[in-house]
Amino acid sequence: MQDILFEYELNPTTWAYLSALLTIGIYFKFNRLFSVRNLDLLGLIIFSPGLLLVFYGMVKKDPSLVQFGFAWLLAVGLLFVVRLFLDPLMVRRPMLDPNLSASGLTFTGIAILVFLTANVVSERPPNRLEFELASDASSGLQSPGCRFLYFLASFRNAPKSAEQEAQQQPDDNRKQQQRQQRQQVPKRSQPKADWTHPSDNAQMVVSRTIAILAQLATVIGIALIGYYHFGSLQTGTAAAVLYLLLPYVGQMGGRIDHVVPAALLVWAMAAYRRPLISGFILGLAGGLIFYPLFLLPLGCSYYWQRGLRRFVLGALLGILVMVVFVICVSGSPELARSQLQQMFGDTIFSREDLVGFWQAYHRAYRIPVLAVFVVLCGSLALWPAQKNFGTLLSCSATVMLASQFCQGFEGGLYMAWYLPLLVLTTFRPNLEDRVALNAVIERRALWVGRLARRNRRPA
Repeated sequence: MQDILFEYELNPTTWAYLSALLTIGIYFKFNRLFSVRNLDLLGLIIFSPGLLLVFYGMVKKDPSLVQFGFAWLLAVGLLFVVRLFLDPLMVRRPMLDPNLSASGLTFTGIAILVFLTANVVSERPPNRLEFELASDASSGLQSPGCRFLYFLASFRNAPKSAEQEAQQQPDDNRKQQQRQQRQQVPKRSQPKADWTHPSDNAQMVVSRTIAILAQLATVIGIALIGYYHFGSLQTGTAAAVLYLLLPYVGQMGGRIDHVVPAALLVWAMAAYRRPLISGFILGLAGGLIFYPLFLLPLGCSYYWQRGLRRFVLGALLGILVMVVFVICVSGSPELARSQLQQMFGDTIFSREDLVGFWQAYHRAYRIPVLAVFVVLCGSLALWPAQKNFGTLLSCSATVMLASQFCQGFEGGLYMAWYLPLLVLTTFRPNLEDRVALNAVIERRALWVGRLARRNRRPA
């Protein structure tokens, strides 16, 4: 941006302060100081110190500072887990309009989106953390979803066979070895593709384009949920602008392993009236980062009275598409098996690649946390017994937020997986009538509507 705007520089600390002031000025209800909306806004602002601690700790190569930052993020996340778990009990949901008009919100949202897009395009690509923590120099490429998404963006082929490697030119081998030494990629017992970061112009353009489109899809999805499902375009616009205002979006908005799953999860909620489409999108998200698969019991519980078969069929189709795609691009059975194991959570018990809060603790401490997470997902599928779209939103946000405690790699930093759903839960009105029997569109109704429109056409 400095090439466009003279002396333009907005560091994470400054943006955190400005974001907090704008959030309070636009959304804080000063005539209802102790409302749940105000508490949610303060909780979102309290996330910022943890992000700054992680950011500057990695810049200064201070593991203790980074550890404290991850602990801060998980502590605030734990408070929100409790708040979201109790959200179905909050029956009174008054529609609180923001302090800014709809036109002002729209202008603010477009302006922020343009600046965030320009930052991704013009600045140094923020697709991964460009910092070294301890001996890990490629910290942004170690999670399964991150590796897979960067593989899609980098157009890299599967590793060549032994005969092809023997025929490769010595100069190419030397360059490859030098590249691996610079990136300090740890050796592994399982075969893996070349997950190196995109370096040439074409690959960088693709990576940035994916991040921008995913961020745009997330914002549009939030606004459409407010318009179609909350019955208020201003509420949807307000939720989208609040999401863009959060400091996390400015710092991590260019990492495709963050924003792509966020877009899929938002659109899965936007399409909740069509179980087949919602399940399919959720299956795609689960194929990328594994944790959305824990939303399937919750979805089955919601669609139990209507749309269950379509939802399950859509989820299976989405997972099948991802499996077929991985097999097609892997190039070898061993590599395909390795990537499929990662896709379905094999690395959740990994002893390696622990970066963040769990790096300082033995992996045995993660076992009870994983057990509590599974119990939480099962309990949300059973309670509350009568689920509406509001509880579907809050419970989905609860599951994705709780997954951060199980994530061994940068757990707590993948906030895009739950922030859009959390923001929507904050703004949602009373949706007790949006149960599956009333909201889900029947297949017969679709065909009847099409036939009726066709019969109305003049001859």
